Amino acid sequence: MRELKLKAMAKVNLGLDVLRKREDGYHELKMVMQSVCLYDRLTLRQRKEPGIRVRTNLYYLPAGPENLAHRAAELLLKEFGISSGLEISLEKHIPVAAGLGGGSSDAAAVLVGVNRMFGLGLSREALMERGVKLGADVPFCIMRGTALAEGIGEKLTRLPDAPSCQILLAKPKLHISTKSVFGALRADQLTWHPDLEGQIAAIREGDLKGMARKMGNVLETVTAAEHPQITLLKEEMERAGALKAMMSGSGPTVFGLFDCRKAAREAYEKIRKGSLAKQVYLTTFFAQNQGREERTKETYG
Repeated sequence: MRELKLKAMAKVNLGLDVLRKREDGYHELKMVMQSVCLYDRLTLRQRKEPGIRVRTNLYYLPAGPENLAHRAAELLLKEFGISSGLEISLEKHIPVAAGLGGGSSDAAAVLVGVNRMFGLGLSREALMERGVKLGADVPFCIMRGTALAEGIGEKLTRLPDAPSCQILLAKPKLHISTKSVFGALRADQLTWHPDLEGQIAAIREGDLKGMARKMGNVLETVTAAEHPQITLLKEEMERAGALKAMMSGSGPTVFGLFDCRKAAREAYEKIRKGSLAKQVYLTTFFAQNQGREERTKETYG
């Protein structure tokens, strides 16, 4: 196989809780994670010349080992002693440094692609075990769909597909460091935690409104406190008809869930024309049933 085309899906956190800070410096997390149909496109091509080359449509993205897609390819090529060169063409659509897992999803797609391209025979679970070496979100980005994530995010339990809805994503013109957010968080001083068990029960029952009511993200206590645009975006979405709006990950992207397509479109147009957000998207959840159908059309789609 000389060329392979892939999609790398963004993710949102429907619920994000931090239970404690561990002795190793990481935080113990509990999250409900969801893939959404906003994606980067990757093309992998074998090259005669050895080495890995990354091309991207964004001039400011690193093309060397600092790029997670590059590191993902290097991880497998070195492990299996593959001497062929590899070119990765990366067409970015997921906002960068947005709390949407774009870099992790690119790395996940490259792991899946290199495994297929070179016939390595690794199972999904084996790829996920390697993926966590690149980042805590990478295993979920390999799994995709709806899942409970625990530990640092690498312990995954698949959940039924979340109830379908319209999702409005809006990223303010902010750069948020995940490391600095967790550094500022005082997990032992949190006085509120989202009801993720209640949210999971609502997902199992197909109850969209119940799932939305249980949304919550404790990292908002850090990011939203420092950046009022996040709270303003949440309020704007909910005034426009969102069942609930919340920050994804460590931010700054805010997403709102809508059960009315017309209201979602009107909110999209209003926020896109306003000053609160730089990048605005309207999309849907990625569902596993949908995934099986799409994979017949495009690899890892």
